[in-house]
Amino acid sequence: MSLIQKALSQYGVREVDGKIDNPQIVSYFEILGYEGNKLHDETAWCSAFVNWVSKTENYTYSGKLNARSWLTIGESTAVPAQGDIVVLWRESPSSWKGHVGFFIKQTKRYVYILGGNQNNRVSIKAYPKNRVLDYRKLSKHGEN
Repeated sequence: MSLIQKALSQYGVREVDGKIDNPQIVSYFEILGYEGNKLHDETAWCSAFVNWVSKTENYTYSGKLNARSWLTIGESTAVPAQGDIVVLWRESPSSWKGHVGFFIKQTKRYVYILGGNQNNRVSIKAYPKNRVLDYRKLSKHGEN
C-alpha cells in the first residue's frame, strides 16, 4: 500500500468532543510508544498521524509529536510528488510550531495536504504556499 492509500484509509477519522477519545487517534500515539490514553485526541496529532502512516508502511519516520521534527527526515525536494511530506510553519516561520501532512497537489498559491488534525479530523485541506518550510521525500526502510 502506498503512503497516500494508507493515509486515505483514515480519511474522516475525527476527534470526539468531551472526555471520550477516538481510539484510532489514540493508536497513532501508541504505535510510537506514547501513552495515548494520557495524551487524548485533543493533543496536536498531525505528526502522530504522519508517523503512524509512515511507520506502518515501513517508511522512515520522525517518532516525535512536533511537526518540525520532519524537517530532518528523508530528503528535501524542490519538486514534490504525491505522498511526499509537507512541513508548514504555524504562527511565524521562526516559531517552533508547525503542521505536517502528505502532499496531494499544488496550485499557483496553495498546497493541498492530506493530514491529521485538520479541522480536528483526517482530511485534505489547502494551505498558502508561503507557509511551506520544506517538502521531504521519504524512503522505505532498507532503501536509499
